[in-house]
Amino acid sequence: MSKKLAIGLVVLSLSLVSTSAWAKDPAAVYKSKCAGCHGPAGEGKMGPALKGTSMSADDIASLLAKGDPAKKAPHNKHFSGATAEKAKALADYIKTL
Repeated sequence: MSKKLAIGLVVLSLSLVSTSAWAKDPAAVYKSKCAGCHGPAGEGKMGPALKGTSMSADDIASLLAKGDPAKKAPHNKHFSGATAEKAKALADYIKTL
């Protein structure tokens, strides 16, 4: 699979997840939005490991809600539907990995 196709599939899958699930079930959101690159347990795959990350929950939430132009896709832009509250819920979940 080409890198462009893989990135396209990630972006498509991100847009298909219900944004209401963010705060209600952050584990399900992680599984659908993050695990493909970061691994089901945060161990890392084509994306870096999140398990034991030194990033704070607030830093993770900011990255999800705002994006960072210096990062590679998909983190160079905000996640669709990632309000501050929803991003914080997902970030808090990531810190439990």
